[in-house]
Amino acid sequence: MFDLIIVGGGPAGISAGIYAGRKKIKSLLITDVFGGQSVVSADIQNFIGIKSISGFELARQMERHLRAQDGIEIMEGDRVDSIEEKSDGEKKWFAVKTEGGKTFETKTLLLAAGSKRRKLNIPGEKEFDGKGVAYCATCDAPMFKDKKVVVVGGGNAGLESALDLLQYASEVNIFEYKDALKGDPVTIEKIQSNPKTKILTETQLLEIIGDTLVRRVKYKVIKTGEEKIMDVEGVFIEIGWVPNSDLVQGLVEINGMKEIIVNHQTQQSSHPLIWAAGDIADVRYKQNNISIGDAVKAVLNIYEYLSKTK
Repeated sequence: MFDLIIVGGGPAGISAGIYAGRKKIKSLLITDVFGGQSVVSADIQNFIGIKSISGFELARQMERHLRAQDGIEIMEGDRVDSIEEKSDGEKKWFAVKTEGGKTFETKTLLLAAGSKRRKLNIPGEKEFDGKGVAYCATCDAPMFKDKKVVVVGGGNAGLESALDLLQYASEVNIFEYKDALKGDPVTIEKIQSNPKTKILTETQLLEIIGDTLVRRVKYKVIKTGEEKIMDVEGVFIEIGWVPNSDLVQGLVEINGMKEIIVNHQTQQSSHPLIWAAGDIADVRYKQNNISIGDAVKAVLNIYEYLSKTK
């Protein structure tokens, strides 16, 4: 029986593991991989205390810090398949089963499982995934050298993808559904100043068309309803993320965006034995620094809870 199981190996999960280890909480961290979403970022410039670092190197440094703790067990290369609440009539606990078939029991849970990429679910998206449709510009931008591409999404993720692509592509078209880009002003300025960029606001992608590879897209001008065709060879989809909260559906209160609703003073969910931190929780701003702080807050509160119930 563990005192705490942490689900997730991104910044929130790793930070929780470090604090759990330092507090000598009998803990297990379960993750398929370490790093989280920002592992693919080529250059992170807003991580406090580090002027510039790649997402890959940041993940490595955080993992090393975690593994330096003596008070926590780590299971890497597996992921949680189900969480079942147990009771003997007086006390409650959880049985956590992994996809690898292992089952662990714990008194408390901290969900830091992050989120997965949101899909457009339009014709051609699934068919051309990996054949011109991509979700990671940092990974795939070099393959689109001298090609015309579309980036769907005018938030920070979309604009950062566009910046990566501008180093290689001949033309980068940004499709944004709303009437203006939504990213940081500094990033927007960089995008707008590049002559290879074309920004199409109030634009909806309808279909991705091709043969063996992407060849064109169909889109709609929202103001007029007019549908148009554009010849392109790549489509990068950056429209946000869906929290990985299915594991605890029915156990905790979840909002319309599938985020776990938490008390922001403690990160405790509607279930008194479950906490959540990072992008899986209903935090307004999805940032590494915020995820780390919220995870630390959660573990400190869990430590208080466990100390009172021993």
